[in-house]
Amino acid sequence: MIHKKWFQTLVAGILASLLILLLHEIHFFFAPFFTYLGAIALPLIGGGILFYISRPVLHFLENYKIPRLLAILIIFLLFIFVGFLITQFIAPIAQQQFSRLVNNMPRMIDMLTETVTYWQQNQDIIPSQFDSTIQNVIQNLQSYLQDASMIIINVISQLIGFVFALVLIPFFLFFMLKDGDKLVPFITQFLSKRKAKSFKKLAHSVDHTLNSFILGQMTVSIVVGLLLLIGYLIIHLEYSLTLALFAMFMNVIPFVGPFLAVIPAILVAFFQDPVLVVWVAVIMVVAQQIEGNFVSPNVMGKALNIHPLTIITLILAAGSLAGFLGLIFAIPAYAVIKAIVSHFYHEWLDRKDAADIK
Repeated sequence: MIHKKWFQTLVAGILASLLILLLHEIHFFFAPFFTYLGAIALPLIGGGILFYISRPVLHFLENYKIPRLLAILIIFLLFIFVGFLITQFIAPIAQQQFSRLVNNMPRMIDMLTETVTYWQQNQDIIPSQFDSTIQNVIQNLQSYLQDASMIIINVISQLIGFVFALVLIPFFLFFMLKDGDKLVPFITQFLSKRKAKSFKKLAHSVDHTLNSFILGQMTVSIVVGLLLLIGYLIIHLEYSLTLALFAMFMNVIPFVGPFLAVIPAILVAFFQDPVLVVWVAVIMVVAQQIEGNFVSPNVMGKALNIHPLTIITLILAAGSLAGFLGLIFAIPAYAVIKAIVSHFYHEWLDRKDAADIK
């Protein structure tokens, strides 16, 4: 019986459950490790993202025989130059538009309340259940929008604190660019020839997955943001730059990001001129069509190969467990885990086939 597959599966499940229970009972033992991991997580992730963004530039400069340290210095100067351009030409306009938007929110609330009330008073066949729902929305609209504005302000303040907390990112980025290609050889020197080959293959797969996601998602977000900005400027939508920047950041979230990005633009268009709502929808559809048919296939391709239903499930779960950061990192984390599991699965199949041949 012990050789039966169902019995071995049952024993493996019991052992896994016991291991989980044991780890839960001695969680205090791992507390220092998780504290250390939490302390370096933000600069490590931030440095890693900038590393994948700047690595193509590093390789480009090295192809022209520029020493690595000088190439890294050039990359840092480029980051400083981009930051200077943003703070001088983009941030002031966005800040002014955002301030105007916040100041106009009470007027928008009043207009929305008046619109709903007028529509309600001129409808004679509204079901009682629907009528009570409208009444409840009108009564709580002020508090809802105030809560929403407070959430937005709170998120922005947290992001500002988040930015100031990441002072270690340049140091992580420097050493990643300087010694990043030495990590795999350093690890493989302690492994056997077969395991070293397997580890190199796994590292390449994970690196390709992260590179495809980070560069692809960044490129897609920037292209969509620019397309929306051009469209919003053409139709003279108020707060165009702020709305386009919001859409650019929301597009970092796979699949659901574009839907979240269009909501503020539709609300602003409705208060400015209801006809603009149609134009905003058209601009969003055109931008998404260009992104879906031309940008994403050429930039990301099928590197991740994740089903849309899986993406939705992951985003819902990660959003509930980890909030906004979970929405951003759920897909790349899943893609990396998928690459690791796929690698070991194919390694197991290869060993099994080799054993069957013998």
